Amino acid sequence: MKFEITTSAVDSNALRRQMLDHACGACVIFEGWIRNRNEGRVVQRLEYEIYRPLALSEGEKVVAEALQKFDIEDAACMHREGLLELGETAVVALAAARHREEAFLACKYIIDEVKTRLPIWKKEFYADGEAQWVNCQRCSAHEPATALHLQDHKDG
Repeated sequence: MKFEITTSAVDSNALRRQMLDHACGACVIFEGWIRNRNEGRVVQRLEYEIYRPLALSEGEKVVAEALQKFDIEDAACMHREGLLELGETAVVALAAARHREEAFLACKYIIDEVKTRLPIWKKEFYADGEAQWVNCQRCSAHEPATALHLQDHKDG
């Protein structure tokens, strides 16, 4: 599987080793960490709920699309589920390619699509004792120049 959901800590180094290919000159890794502030509020921890059947099938599609759209040798993505503490890795996306530009583009595509398309919900727990489910789709919106570049890239 190229897309996984886990309740355990993410080991980015182990995932990177799985990408190792002597034909590749680059591996781009994106790690999304749990941070202590969001929109002016102090965050203590997060909880992710995931509708697994759809998330797994759609996540596999996203990685397969990246492999088709970009000149890369391999790609993968893993997302955490459950309660996460500050500093923990919530999501990791990887792309390995002969050249860095393709690896960067593919990695960005994977994380943007995962954040936009997958049924993953995030609950923030705040220092003031409140908790709230938050919608992160606006966080992953493509900038117009990026979207145009990706469209040009896949067409050309």
